Amino acid sequence: MKNFYLLPAPSWRIIAALLLCHFIVIPAHSDTGILLAGTAKINITPKTSEPIHDSVYARSLVLEVDRLNIAFVAVDLVIFTSSRIKKESFVKYGISQVILSSSHNHSGPLVDNKIFFAENSPFQKFYEDQIIKVIGMAVKNKFKARISAGKSIFPQLNFNRLIVREDGHARESWFEDEHYKSENPERIPFGPVDTELGVIKIMNDKGDTRAVLMNYAMHADIVCFNYAVSADFPGIAARKVEETLGKDVNCLFIQGASGNMESLLISPRRSGPDDKIQTNYEPMERTGELLAWETIKLVKKTAPGPDRTDMKFITDSLQFTGRYDKSLKFNIQFSNLVINNDISIAICPGEFFVQFQMDWKEKMKLAGANGFLFGYSWTGGGWPGYIGDIRSMALGGYGADQNPKGIQVGSGESVMSKQLENYYRLTGLMRQHPPK
Repeated sequence: MKNFYLLPAPSWRIIAALLLCHFIVIPAHSDTGILLAGTAKINITPKTSEPIHDSVYARSLVLEVDRLNIAFVAVDLVIFTSSRIKKESFVKYGISQVILSSSHNHSGPLVDNKIFFAENSPFQKFYEDQIIKVIGMAVKNKFKARISAGKSIFPQLNFNRLIVREDGHARESWFEDEHYKSENPERIPFGPVDTELGVIKIMNDKGDTRAVLMNYAMHADIVCFNYAVSADFPGIAARKVEETLGKDVNCLFIQGASGNMESLLISPRRSGPDDKIQTNYEPMERTGELLAWETIKLVKKTAPGPDRTDMKFITDSLQFTGRYDKSLKFNIQFSNLVINNDISIAICPGEFFVQFQMDWKEKMKLAGANGFLFGYSWTGGGWPGYIGDIRSMALGGYGADQNPKGIQVGSGESVMSKQLENYYRLTGLMRQHPPK
């Protein structure tokens, strides 16, 4: 179905340009050689009448091996997609694939106290201009690099916000009943959860850390309804990592499958911008500090990667209907990146539930690889919203069964099965023909 191929650079660019215009499968591409990396950071806080508690940023990381080049962009926004960025990054910089990863903070810039999703924000063009610029900055800053990954488990920061109630169905943590109080004030560590932190470290040829991808699954809504601009705990964590590891380091926070993951520490919600109750930012600060502390420790003990890098990438797509409304159509595009047959990243749009992440990592352990799931990460196609596992969609609750326009049951399992198939195709273990 998909084959590896190596084409002269001009031919590859022509084909890539055509593919970017039509959301079709991008054939697997593989290159081995010296890794070049570039990284940059830019402020994307627009002019707004809102108070600004802390600015929001876009951080870019470009990885290039021979003719394969990929740009990761981590943005402090709730949901962000842009076909324009994909097209212009290819035309201007020759970037074959852009991955836009939203931290999913619920305190990004608003207009008339409304959150705007995807490509309908009044600030969209400003965001796009800044992100295209920061990708170009990373391209200009490329250096010889080595890449490696590490993981650690530390005291739990998150919990599963879909809590099973007396009738056997689950309800969200802010739904109060006779048994449980709203917002889980007792900080009960409901599960299942994934408490594992993952990092991908990029070093230059002198052994200096230059970029860190921090992967953790937890909703960035500690200060939701604060009515002020803030990057929430991911912004605090990224800044603390950068301050500790040095001014030349960029830390990109990449959400995991946090569709049903909530923070144990949370700030009381305000009823509106004129509410006399003020937002308490201490839970956000403390959570970011704890995550940064563990990230820094993990980065320091993660060994450097090899001198030469093998990088394989594939993009695929599947189509689904709605769960209740069968006339709805969902075109879900997803990607898989395998580096040195060790780092295996499932790149998924939408709000996947954590069970998919836990299952993916277990399957990658069996394969002898470090598995990562990058959620809220768009490479093309539509934005699917919440994608729950079958059990969670049966139990119900917010993101599981309440949306009349939600995606069909089993869609997440289908995507992750295809991710697994593509992983084995990329590694060459999946035969394309019967053995002799």
